[in-house]
Amino acid sequence: MAASIRTLVLRVLSDFTRNIHHVSRCQSNIDSTEDRSTHFGFQTVPEEEKAGKVYKVFESVAKKYDVMNDAMSLGIHRLWKDTLLHIMNPQPGLRLLDTAGGTGDISFRFLEYTRSMYDRQQWMRAKSHQAPSWQDIADRYASDEAGPPQSHAVVCDINKDMLKVGKQRAEKAGITTGLSWVVVRYIYTIAFGIRNVTHIEQALQEALRVLKAGGRFMCLEFSKVTNPLLARSLNQYWVGICVKNNFEIVRKLHQTMCLPQETFKEMIEDAGFFCVQYFNLTGGIVAIHSGFKL
Repeated sequence: MAASIRTLVLRVLSDFTRNIHHVSRCQSNIDSTEDRSTHFGFQTVPEEEKAGKVYKVFESVAKKYDVMNDAMSLGIHRLWKDTLLHIMNPQPGLRLLDTAGGTGDISFRFLEYTRSMYDRQQWMRAKSHQAPSWQDIADRYASDEAGPPQSHAVVCDINKDMLKVGKQRAEKAGITTGLSWVVVRYIYTIAFGIRNVTHIEQALQEALRVLKAGGRFMCLEFSKVTNPLLARSLNQYWVGICVKNNFEIVRKLHQTMCLPQETFKEMIEDAGFFCVQYFNLTGGIVAIHSGFKL
């Protein structure tokens, strides 16, 4: 009898303890859901507020965005973007999804690069046929009638003011074909935009989803400078330039979202990409990360 009572008491206590733990876990989950926060400059803000804050930052600097980039990088951002295209080495006929593409720098370079590649291929073909046969001549006429493979770039950005500036730049540059604002799937780039994403893991998974097998993900972003002297000098320069030109909030965004190269490489691999590698530029001020969907 005593043993039965003891067993019953132990069972009740066990159930009571288990229920307490269950309630504790549920409460913890509720609290973590309600208190989710993320970085914004040096501040910690609720996740649902970050997108709006980032939008306002780039809305305020859209018209002077290119001047700001020149001032903050001494113009080197142009070389960084050129390097991105040379590593990408896109061939005529490929499609590009340029996320956080704003003013169109990467897309414009992509279209120019594929056009120059096509011209070079045509020149090489002509050079290799110094004395062409009739069949070679007929094949060349047929290919000329078909026209060059049409490369296409899609600029994607959440900020309408940035896109407006990009469209104006395209009109001034005379780019009337090969550029649109809808989603396509082949190469996926994001330049100086991943730091503004609240959930980077989800963004990488979405990049993997929209790419076809064989497609490539490439990211150009500020990274961790390995040289302490360069890092200190860079910070002092940015402080001076940004305060003088009222770019302070943008400087904070740049500084507080510099993922270490190896950390970001692992995140890309965890998302499902293969052959992931990165290239440091200018002492690691920025890095280009690349991965393939197989």
